[in-house]
Amino acid sequence: MTRTYSFLPEDKYLHSLTSISTFLAKLQNPTPQTLPSIKILSKPPSFSCQVNMSTAQQLPTHHQREPKPIKRHHSAGYYVNRVRDSLTTRISKIICGIFLTLLFIGGVAVFITWLSLRPHRPRILISNFYIPGLDQPDGFENAEISFNVTARNANRAVGYYYDSVEAFVYYRDRAIGSTPLVDSFYQEPKNTTILSKVLKGATLDVNSDRWRVFRKDRARGAVVFRLDVTAMIRFKLSTWDSKRHRMHANCDVAVGRDGSILATSKNKRCPVYFT
Repeated sequence: MTRTYSFLPEDKYLHSLTSISTFLAKLQNPTPQTLPSIKILSKPPSFSCQVNMSTAQQLPTHHQREPKPIKRHHSAGYYVNRVRDSLTTRISKIICGIFLTLLFIGGVAVFITWLSLRPHRPRILISNFYIPGLDQPDGFENAEISFNVTARNANRAVGYYYDSVEAFVYYRDRAIGSTPLVDSFYQEPKNTTILSKVLKGATLDVNSDRWRVFRKDRARGAVVFRLDVTAMIRFKLSTWDSKRHRMHANCDVAVGRDGSILATSKNKRCPVYFT
């Protein structure tokens, strides 16, 4: 921004002062000779200079304030509609809150009921497994295997219907005997049932060669067998019965030198799965 200012030089300024003093003296003592010669200096000589002012030295400018918006007065119907909309929104929020609360409570109740009533798998254990005469070289002639299978129902409200319960004995993944345990029975909730059976004669396939292998394992400290229990099971809850499922329980059992079950295998829970 550029501004222009006028200044008088010092010599001309002094000359002007002298001229003014002379003029004033003539006015105080006027003479006819001097009056016509008086000339009034209409405009003193001057010179111009330009001064550049930086942006920081610029004079502040005055900004006009924006006019305030004019307040409009609404009609009574406008405020009635506003109140009606507000009440509708509040009522909708209350209804949604009540619905979500009931939904949450219902979900928690269903979850707790499901936890208390969901059916647990049967628990199958081998409480006894015995091969008499294992210490005799010719024991295969009268070989037999006796065992007890324990079935537990840990459910509080669910019962089991067992159908076609069978047992299979394996040695080194080869079947050496099988027998039905029971045709069918119903096991109530929180109940334990023991099923006993003896394999011998036609239900047990043991010859001299296999008996010799038994004795070799016995000399090492233990003979390991696998007892598989299968059954068709239905779940019962009050008056509702499920469809049939085939249950499989695979139990590894070891006997010692005297043919009795070892402590590490007794009452050991067997893996159970369904097909």
